[in-house]
Amino acid sequence: MAKYDYDLFVVGAGSGGVRCARMSAGYGARVAVAEERYLGGTCVNVGCVPKKLFSYGSHYPSAFEDASGYGWNVGQHTLDWRRLIENKNREIERLNGIYRTILKNSDVTIHEARATLLDEHAILVGGEEVTADKILIATGGWPAVPQISGREYAITSNEAFFLDQLPERVIMVGGGYIAVEFAGIFHGYGAHVTQLYRGDLFLRGFDQDIRRHLADEMIKQGVDLRFNANITSLEKTAHGLMATLEDGSTLETDVVMYATGREPNTRKIGLEGLGVEMKKDGSIVVDDQFRTTVDNIYALGDVIDRFQLTPVAITEAMVLSANLFNGQKLTTDYTDIPTAVFSHPNIGTVGLSEEQAREKFPGVDIYLSTFKPMLHTLTGRDERTLMKLIVEKESDRVVGCHMVGPDAGEIIQGMGVALKAGATKTHFDATVGIHPTAAEEFVTMREPVP
Repeated sequence: MAKYDYDLFVVGAGSGGVRCARMSAGYGARVAVAEERYLGGTCVNVGCVPKKLFSYGSHYPSAFEDASGYGWNVGQHTLDWRRLIENKNREIERLNGIYRTILKNSDVTIHEARATLLDEHAILVGGEEVTADKILIATGGWPAVPQISGREYAITSNEAFFLDQLPERVIMVGGGYIAVEFAGIFHGYGAHVTQLYRGDLFLRGFDQDIRRHLADEMIKQGVDLRFNANITSLEKTAHGLMATLEDGSTLETDVVMYATGREPNTRKIGLEGLGVEMKKDGSIVVDDQFRTTVDNIYALGDVIDRFQLTPVAITEAMVLSANLFNGQKLTTDYTDIPTAVFSHPNIGTVGLSEEQAREKFPGVDIYLSTFKPMLHTLTGRDERTLMKLIVEKESDRVVGCHMVGPDAGEIIQGMGVALKAGATKTHFDATVGIHPTAAEEFVTMREPVP
């Protein structure tokens, strides 16, 4: 008779938890997973998926305008916000069902209830106590709102996907992926957007040219960008909300959305009492095998404060399941992770920024190109694309690749393969471009900038 009910119990059915559960079961392990909110986690329900759907929809007004340059007379168009929400909800429900089916078909036991650790092997889930040889914490993160007066009037990305109507005025607070993306989404749908960021320039950690270029493009579109600005208090008024800023000025708005960071979902699930070491922000300390300070308890994804990206959590999950139940000794490679920001226009990036490359290498060459996308030669829209390559001089290896422009994420995926393979600038130069595309610019930039 088995000592424990399960070989692995996964707390959290997001992208990382589900992947680890089903792969571990595929290796022959007896697996259960617990999820108290919704199958698929943040990405499927209130993250990547609905955000990308909203992003698609927010581009239609400009597409209607651009159509006239190509001979199309587009008639009067109106927005049915409720239809958007209903259609989005229907798609998310479909994906929830797919996740449920995937787990069931993998013989993973599903507990749609909150799980709390009683000791290093016992879990209380839905009023039932079960035991497991190994436990994985994959509970993801949750949006944080600063402790300011009136914080209860603010929303986060969680609530943004369920608004009853499109607000006319939005204050977006923050300067990361989510803030920049939602500023573009709300502006695209027709809201007046003011974005506040407490620093000098948003998207800290990205290449400086990319950050400046996106800011310029957003300002041209009409987004009210305000850097070195922050809210001290919120007050409800007869006409909406009143935000008081640090400089004493005020702004009236209908919605204030905070996207100033996410906190790991690690509190009150029993970790503290077991001696699982956590950082001040609640993220779990793990080694390179995702083992916590309690030998049989593991953690991955957003709760370990490495890279808060869905594909990273999935990669970590595949490594962990293979190591635990398939006898492998893999590690996760965090270098050259490609990523996209679905801003207006999009950002795609992989590898080092210019600033990082200059710190790391004695010599680098920078190749930079800005141009009007071919689409807008007939629309007359004042939008420019930026592409940038960073090359380490001694080896000729391309160590950074960045883009701001339409379909940047789609284009950078291929660049990610090239950088992972160690491609040099000579390889880029020897590659025949696909004409006419924006992507060909990456293989036709010949002269470095002075």
